[in-house]
Parts: sequence; C-alpha cells; structure tokens
Amino acid sequence: MDKPTIAQKSPYVMDMKPSTVFFCTCGNSDNQPFCNGAHKGSGFTPTKVDIMEEKKVAFCGCKHSGNGAFCDGSHNRV
Repeated sequence: MDKPTIAQKSPYVMDMKPSTVFFCTCGNSDNQPFCNGAHKGSGFTPTKVDIMEEKKVAFCGCKHSGNGAFCDGSHNRV
C-alpha cells in the first residue's frame, strides 16, 4: 500500500457532538479530516469513528498515527 498524503503536520482539534463520521486515511480529501471519496481507486479506505458523547477530539492530520483516527504525536516524526 502507498503511504498516505500528509494533509497537515498537526491534529485537527474539533468540538464534536455524538455522531458517526468517516475519517480520511489517504490524506487527499478536501474535507479534512473527513472522507470525501478521494481514496477511490487507491488501497485506502476511510475509518468509521463513532463519537458517543459531546467532546473535544484531536483527529490525526498527518495520517501516520498509531492510534487510528486520533492524533498520537506522529506528526512530530514525519
């Protein structure tokens, strides 16, 4: 599989309400950090994320997190 495009070298910190969203894993969506279908034809698929309660979330911007859709600081190493 190809390496994802780094959308940005910092997390997308967002106040989220309970919802289901699809996190972009390829880095090519123009609706970051969410999927817009830009992965079609690649080996990437979006990650389903269920937000169960209202909270602040730090979604991964570099697409290299070892913590799935959520930032783990990997942007400091890419």
